[in-house]
Amino acid sequence: MIIEQYITCPETRSKLCKGPLAHLINGFCFWLKDLGFSHGLIYLHLLNISRFNDYLAEVYPQSLTVVSSLDVDDFFKNYFLPCHKRAISTHHLKSIHYALNRFVAYLKELDCFIDEKRVPLYQSLLDAYLSWLKSYQHLAAGSIELRRQSITHLFSWLGPQATLEGLSKLTSPQIEMFFLTCAKDMGRSARRSLQAALRTFFRFCLQKGLIKQNLDKAVPTLRTYKLATVPREIDNTLAKEIIQSIDKSTSVGKRDHAILMLLYTFGVRAGQVAALRLTDIHWAKAQIYVKASKNGKSTLLPLTEEVGNSLFDYIKQARPASECPEVFITSRGPYRSLCHSSAISELVRRHVIQTGIDLPTKGAHLFRHCFAGRMVQQGNSLKAVADMLGHSCLSTTFIYTKIDFNALKQVALSWPVEDSTC
Repeated sequence: MIIEQYITCPETRSKLCKGPLAHLINGFCFWLKDLGFSHGLIYLHLLNISRFNDYLAEVYPQSLTVVSSLDVDDFFKNYFLPCHKRAISTHHLKSIHYALNRFVAYLKELDCFIDEKRVPLYQSLLDAYLSWLKSYQHLAAGSIELRRQSITHLFSWLGPQATLEGLSKLTSPQIEMFFLTCAKDMGRSARRSLQAALRTFFRFCLQKGLIKQNLDKAVPTLRTYKLATVPREIDNTLAKEIIQSIDKSTSVGKRDHAILMLLYTFGVRAGQVAALRLTDIHWAKAQIYVKASKNGKSTLLPLTEEVGNSLFDYIKQARPASECPEVFITSRGPYRSLCHSSAISELVRRHVIQTGIDLPTKGAHLFRHCFAGRMVQQGNSLKAVADMLGHSCLSTTFIYTKIDFNALKQVALSWPVEDSTC
């Protein structure tokens, strides 16, 4: 059996060869191997599936021909109960989730998986609200997803009261308590997103006759001032130091260097770097096409020699052979795109920490602020900065006037001098 190549412990191997999933393990091993998973990752996947197999053995004495999503949900609910006295590491939990997700994907290919979700009592109401946001508020998909997360959190907090009848009895103090409890651990943008979600939800409920009074006024207003902060930019010298610290002798180093060069040179968002495709690079014309994000504007930028060399070095020397259309992909199999902006920000954060530079924030947006700061200091107009950043509204770019020191010097008042004759 192929599992003998990965599991050397006779006891663990014996467990895998028994139980409801025993007849699926060998095929799962071949499936992982064909996808390009490393020996170590296959070993970890088998260990985690062994735990799932042990749990199912207590519920189903016979072999399973079909696994249900309810089986997976129940496993996660009950697996950690015996461990309630000791903390479960986040890494361990992620490892089990990752293995189960891969196993479910394998089962779906075999038509051996049934997706049976326990529909919450509030699901129809939530779906109606999201549909209303799309049809009448014309929100983008990303904004609707944020609203969904916020209102789902509200329903979870309400518990048994998350019904039409319970909603009609909702009071202003309850709403205030929920918001303040959540907001104390949130940043300014997250608080504003939660405010918007709650207010639009209660307006929707009032319009549909689900509540008798307008509860959107019960959502507290935490006062914030527009343009009250200063962009958290990184010094140009420090930005270059981070880029130069990357070890370009490795394939990962070549990839990370190309990513940071894009962030530094063009000030693009992390999501735009993750979404960059091979077809967006026009080598003959020395241009690179950056798609719009956050309802901004797409831009066609000149491909500088430094950025071009870093991209060429990665694509030709380090990028694994893959059918992924995106430029930047994972360094280990199965190869897939770095499809989320969080992956780019985590990559930047890792290099900032390795450099030993102490910064209040360490995400990819630091380089965007750095780019905007350079443009302002070089005397570019606010319109030019907005165009390069892809801002659709000029007011979004106003915050960078706070770091236009040359202009600020012209309006600064002279320091008052004490009159000794008085």
